Amino acid sequence: MRIKIIAVGRMKVGPELDLIGDYLQRARGVGRGLGFSAFDVVEVEGRPSAEPQAEAQALIKATPGRAVCVLLDERGETWSSRRIADRLAAYRDEGVSELVFWIAGADGAAKSLKDRAQAILSFGQQTWPHKLVRVLLTEQLYRACTILSGNPYHRDELR
Repeated sequence: MRIKIIAVGRMKVGPELDLIGDYLQRARGVGRGLGFSAFDVVEVEGRPSAEPQAEAQALIKATPGRAVCVLLDERGETWSSRRIADRLAAYRDEGVSELVFWIAGADGAAKSLKDRAQAILSFGQQTWPHKLVRVLLTEQLYRACTILSGNPYHRDELR
């Protein structure tokens, strides 16, 4: 299964981009043996004056046709790291070939994205800068791979 993050806006060189690259490289290394063949980021143009619907169209256009789509939105469900791992494994085991995580622009996600998404994921009710959302998501994808690979996960001891 290929996993893509499709996000509005372009990242500039800096520590956040370095972290994203590091987590993606780690996820690729662990994920390969788990049936995750790729972890990629696709950036679509975002402009300060762009309407959420125009951004939504750009996200949809960059999405492979049969992809399962998860939208990141503050009004979505909060998933534990274990739940993210379980969802990745379930999608893989169901034969999903492309899993996409959408990150909309600064004014939020258009209704068309919310309607099309198979799941809506939230990292909490706080407002996060988009570049940090990408860092959080790539870290959670890497963590999900380590959980699925059988590495001890300290939160399991708390259950």
